[in-house]
Amino acid sequence: MTVAPAPFTTDDFRTRMERAVEDAVAEGLDGLLVTPGPDLLWLTGYSPTAITERLTLLVLSTDAEPRMLVPTLERPDLDSAVGASALSISDWRDGQDPYDVAAELLRPGAQYAVSDSTWAMHLLGLQRRVAGTRYYAITERLPMLRAVKDANELARLEAAGAAADAAFEEILNVSFAGRREADVAADLARLLRDFGHEQVDFTIVASGPNGANPHHEAGERTIAEGDMVVMDFGGLMHGYGSDTTRTVAVGEPSAQMREVHDIVRAAQEAAFEAVQPGVACQEIDRVARGVITDAGHGDDFIHRTGHGIGMTTHEPPYMVEGEERPMVPGMCFSIEPGIYLAGRFGVRIEDIVTVTENGGRRLNNTTRELVVVE
Repeated sequence: MTVAPAPFTTDDFRTRMERAVEDAVAEGLDGLLVTPGPDLLWLTGYSPTAITERLTLLVLSTDAEPRMLVPTLERPDLDSAVGASALSISDWRDGQDPYDVAAELLRPGAQYAVSDSTWAMHLLGLQRRVAGTRYYAITERLPMLRAVKDANELARLEAAGAAADAAFEEILNVSFAGRREADVAADLARLLRDFGHEQVDFTIVASGPNGANPHHEAGERTIAEGDMVVMDFGGLMHGYGSDTTRTVAVGEPSAQMREVHDIVRAAQEAAFEAVQPGVACQEIDRVARGVITDAGHGDDFIHRTGHGIGMTTHEPPYMVEGEERPMVPGMCFSIEPGIYLAGRFGVRIEDIVTVTENGGRRLNNTTRELVVVE
């Protein structure tokens, strides 16, 4: 039985908000405006029970303590959040113009980073009320806001990864041949929950030619002897994500299938070995892509090598050409090269990796060898 990680504290949220302001200042901004979504949850511990048309707004700036504007009917939920005691809270009632109330918290002419999940109607309302303000997407100006995880966050990601590994080990004991992709996907979802996930986000099961589609939705196709099956699955555990991929063979694989799997495994291993503090994120993509290209399958690797993970499955940093930001200890991301042969099969191998002072550490540790199942 896994031990639940320690809960986040008011001090944790206060430290995050202080760091966010410091990062904003370093980027030449005056602060951040954060609406419901993963950024708000990470900064305050508060997630509204429903994200509605009513404006909820966290204002972090250099000239005032953290302030939160919330609809009056939702204030009891905010008051019970762990991070609420670090906030100055005001509310607005139905019938009021929330943008008039919010305008009192903003500074004319200021520049703010805005959470990506902000509704357009809210941003336009603020623009109308506060003269001369300028707004930028957080992922544009502060993409690393949540990228570097602390020890508590790493423990949650590690637990989620171990649970996903346990689900993979168990799925190897079920029958594949003669069953639908959807049946195996349902088994995976059940196993993720059995091993502690509170939420299952995806269970890709792509057999035979469907494996050449990286985001194939598990469907009615019956898995057959001689298929390769790509399984990519994950969800949330203790609020943090898992995401792993393994490709198995149903019955004895062909020589080509073994060869392609070996190439992908070598690319994944080479990319993992390239993880080091100070190395640009794009180097992970270059290394994995180089192995696959040298093996003659460059055109068959059709996506980036990885993505960050935390409270959401996909978040910065991205392991892709053009991402020049250096890796730093505490970053967590996937390494998932693949080869996709249209009309035949696909192979992908994915681990979540965290950067340490000395290199990388995998949070997924099931075998990367080709497993043969029945």
